[in-house]
Amino acid sequence: MRNFIKKHSKIIWYVRNIIPMLLFPIANFYLFEWYTHNPWETMKVPIQFLNIYFFELLMAAFLFLFGNLKWSLRLQSIFFMVIGLANYYIINFRSAPIMPWDIYSIGTALSVADNFKYTIEKQTVFVLIGFVLLILAESVVNLKLKSDGTWKKRILGIRAVGFIFFVVLICSFTKMLHLDSTIIKYGMYDKLFTPTVMSKRDGTAVAFLMELKYISVDKPANYSADAAEQILSPYTDNTIQQPVPDTLPNIIVIMNEAFSDPAVLGPFETNQDYMPYVHSILNGEVDNTISGFLNVSVLGGNTANTEFEFLTGNTMAFLPQGSVPYQQYLKRELPSLASHLKNLGYETIAAHPYNSTGWDRNKVYPLLGFDKMYFIKDYKNPERIRKYVSDKACYDKIIELYESKPEDTPFFVFNVTMQNHSSYTDEFDNFKPDIEVLDGTSKVLNNYLSLMKLSDESIQSFIDYFAKTDQKTMIVFFGDHQPTNSVVSNVWKLNGKNGNALSEEDEANRYKVPYFIWCNFDIEQKVNTDTSTNFLATELLASAGIPLLDYEAYLHNLKDLYPVITSIRTENKNGESTETKNVMGELNNYAILQYDYLFGKK
Repeated sequence: MRNFIKKHSKIIWYVRNIIPMLLFPIANFYLFEWYTHNPWETMKVPIQFLNIYFFELLMAAFLFLFGNLKWSLRLQSIFFMVIGLANYYIINFRSAPIMPWDIYSIGTALSVADNFKYTIEKQTVFVLIGFVLLILAESVVNLKLKSDGTWKKRILGIRAVGFIFFVVLICSFTKMLHLDSTIIKYGMYDKLFTPTVMSKRDGTAVAFLMELKYISVDKPANYSADAAEQILSPYTDNTIQQPVPDTLPNIIVIMNEAFSDPAVLGPFETNQDYMPYVHSILNGEVDNTISGFLNVSVLGGNTANTEFEFLTGNTMAFLPQGSVPYQQYLKRELPSLASHLKNLGYETIAAHPYNSTGWDRNKVYPLLGFDKMYFIKDYKNPERIRKYVSDKACYDKIIELYESKPEDTPFFVFNVTMQNHSSYTDEFDNFKPDIEVLDGTSKVLNNYLSLMKLSDESIQSFIDYFAKTDQKTMIVFFGDHQPTNSVVSNVWKLNGKNGNALSEEDEANRYKVPYFIWCNFDIEQKVNTDTSTNFLATELLASAGIPLLDYEAYLHNLKDLYPVITSIRTENKNGESTETKNVMGELNNYAILQYDYLFGKK
């Protein structure tokens, strides 16, 4: 045996090193993808080779960096085993994979991490076993890039050059993925508004590299500060002449966590109506209301982006998919609904019954013009539903603030609730679901709809309170996004649809949530007035008779031409829908103004 080994030592060396060097990165790729899908079912073979090429490059870079093949392979395997598992849970929690901008959201993610139920599927167990076996198999390799004596410095130099060489190749490969010609050549999927589909078709690693293209914000065509000023000049002249009403109404905005009506995805029957009051408003049965469906730019998470669109009038359509402006772009004072109302004499209040650091709200709210902020520590022994402060407790806090404010000072409250935050799987003594979907099989959907019923009851009681007050008051209510696919998949199933193969219309419906404006004074009644989050504040101001600033007046005018503009799609006044990138020529002025507000020198 010893003679055989000695005689064939070179062959054995190749078997122990070269073959693992080539094959183990390939195994890493397939195991990494298998966490969430079967790559052979979702990915074209040429695209699989692109992913494998990246894994091989990464392995080679590790080899020259550490000089030890065994640990280079092991580190790669451990890295993708851990990242793949994290990606698996993130997709389950928010229906979207890890994206480049998530680095800015780690703090917020950790703050709510213990609120989710970490179940694991049989396929995931097999993937983890596969990674463990692969790591054990990698112990057979013994290639080391090191030497003693005169060759020591030369080997170190070779390693340094080799590492730089492969890093450059990785950068060049990433740049190649950003080219339209590459996307066309390989038939890659580049629709950023469905990142989960993108990761399945292009590979999780390659999709992540493709998304890096959008980590910075490019200037719109023909942008300049002078161009922005010229676009606004007609509106600047007009807004100066607008009179301020003698009596300014109190304005209360409720952005309700994960509030939505899954019926927009397809009809289903329940044992009782899960939001009878909101449905009555949407049907025009409540006086002095404006209602419809609000088109948002996020799904299952990234609540702060809906806040950003509503408060500033800006749109995520002109920013990288998955980015979070609160954490990436808001570093200075920015004009907003809050700052506008503050300048008119309003007391401006932001309220959120959770951690102040979530999405950097404690830093961002002052920059947007809020005088006061109330977070979880300011709610004394509040009622809770499951783990979260209830909607009713949020509204009780607002009523407390209303009753203690000076009577001659109007106030603006922007309240972000927490009651309906995911997950919807655990059982609690303080929450007894009472909604059941007939012919349905999803306990999660029943739980979610039962929470919607509680929210519906709470907002009705809240409005009943202000209906009896003397001060003019306006209440705006809307959801920030729909829940994840795991909640609504049963709705698709009941309607004979596959959540992985939805039509464009079905995809668009995933981003619709109910909204309404209610007043205890006379306003023009409107129903079926669908819009998008970036336009809702101007609708609020116009309905209240409050003068619009130039940017707001521009948006109010633009809304007549394009009532819906989101990162997902744009809809024109004729109801024709398309991807926003297809109408960037018509929307370029809007993009110029937004870029100037966010990044220009003001």
